[in-house]
Formats: sequence, C-alpha cells, structure tokens
Amino acid sequence: MKDILVHLERLRANIANCEELGRSAKSDIKRNVFRRAAAHYKVLAAELERALAEMQTKEAGE
Repeated sequence: MKDILVHLERLRANIANCEELGRSAKSDIKRNVFRRAAAHYKVLAAELERALAEMQTKEAGE
C-alpha cells in the first residue's frame, strides 16, 4: 500500500506542476497541453484513491 501512496503523491505533484505550467504558458497550444495533462493526472489520482479506499475497506473487514 505504501507504493500506492508514493505514486499518489507523485501524481498530485504532477497535477500541481502541470496546472502551474498551464497558467504561465504563453501560447494556447502549450496551455491546452498542460491543462489536458493535469486532467489526465487527476483521473489517474482518482482511480488510485478509489483503489486505496477499497483496499483499506477490505483490510478493515478482515
């Protein structure tokens, strides 16, 4: 489970980084690329959070 938490923190850092790069990008193309990347990372983070919650629920039931 620790590896999932580490990966989740990396994803959150990537989200913040992409959002900042998107805000500071001067061209529309770069802005859109970073916004899409942030959105993708958010989906991955949400999936990991769901998996983590499911694992914790199963462990609590054992």
